[in-house]
Amino acid sequence: MMNPDLERLQSYPFERLRKLFADITPNAELAPITLGIGEPQHPAPQFVVESLQQHLPLLAKYPATRGIAELRQAIANWLQQRFSLAQVDPETQVLPVSGTREGLFAIAQCLIDRSSNPLVLAPNPFYQIYEGAALLAGADLHLLDCTSENQFSPDFSAVPAAVWQRCQMLYICTPGNPTGKVMGAADLQALIELAQRYDFVIVSDECYSEIYPDETQPPLGLLQVCEQMGLQDYRRCLVFHSLSKRSNLPGLRSGFVAGDATLLQQFLLYRTYQGCAMPMQNQWASAAAWSDETHVRHNRELYRSKFTAVCEILGDCLDYSQPEAGFYLWPQTPIDDTEFARGLLQQHNLTVLPGRYLARDSDGGLNPGSHRVRLALVAPESQCVEAAHRIKRYVESL
Repeated sequence: MMNPDLERLQSYPFERLRKLFADITPNAELAPITLGIGEPQHPAPQFVVESLQQHLPLLAKYPATRGIAELRQAIANWLQQRFSLAQVDPETQVLPVSGTREGLFAIAQCLIDRSSNPLVLAPNPFYQIYEGAALLAGADLHLLDCTSENQFSPDFSAVPAAVWQRCQMLYICTPGNPTGKVMGAADLQALIELAQRYDFVIVSDECYSEIYPDETQPPLGLLQVCEQMGLQDYRRCLVFHSLSKRSNLPGLRSGFVAGDATLLQQFLLYRTYQGCAMPMQNQWASAAAWSDETHVRHNRELYRSKFTAVCEILGDCLDYSQPEAGFYLWPQTPIDDTEFARGLLQQHNLTVLPGRYLARDSDGGLNPGSHRVRLALVAPESQCVEAAHRIKRYVESL
């Protein structure tokens, strides 16, 4: 016997990419470059590495699922400073997770009532964990297309009341993956009002929130808008943040969820049985990372420089919108996106991810990711610049 919901899952994008490239021989005259995976490649902060080393003897201790008080306080302090929040209670409104991927999956298993014909809403294209989490929790998935026609922001006003009535949870990603779209205050406020009216939970994936082009205009957060509305208990609202992108620490597997204390109390109970407590040395290192902004500002400077250099090269050969945040470009392709990716690898030894692999066909049969590719500008600037030149040569050859 197996969980029948496993049969509802589709192959992960990178498994599909492997099959797409199975018969391709890359151009061996060029060094391989990959822009296909959003894995940060800037150096990890040295003070975090030192904290890990300092606390390695704590491997002899069982870690607490709730996390050490110092970590929860560091997270609460960061949230208050970053999003201008009056107060975040580190005892009840913050919970560490082992990276946002783990937390975003687990929250659906905790919150979804599979006995009541549940529905989960998510953007399309989307981070594939949303789909897997919803389906394995026994819910159906309702996708909201994000296209250039709607400025890559789903039209929540067009969702029928019957859909909201079935909705138990809504995933949003702001800044968006792969579009880089940042949701504005009006859209977030409307969603919060819908959540209160129809009794569903908003799960906001904000792991790209600390990579943005203008130091004076950081992206809004869901809790920030809650507080502006006078909803200081963050009712029905949860945000997930990570050190992977912010601090170049994907291998630390460290993030947090914050918001509605009643929901987090139940999530803590779930996680106590799940057995996913973050190792003690990782908790201390995470507390150090959340307490420092200098390395985060430097990280943004590196990305800004890469975006400027790459966009100067690609500006006249590909059609794309400048992302509002994050480290992805989401350009249109002059040919089918899978063929575009195959040709780039074969002729220029460059890996990109076809956009259709990050989306699903809509009701009209169209895939909002088709004829687009995701370019992750995570490699060193010299490699990103070389990749841009290769893309330009390839496009001009078509």
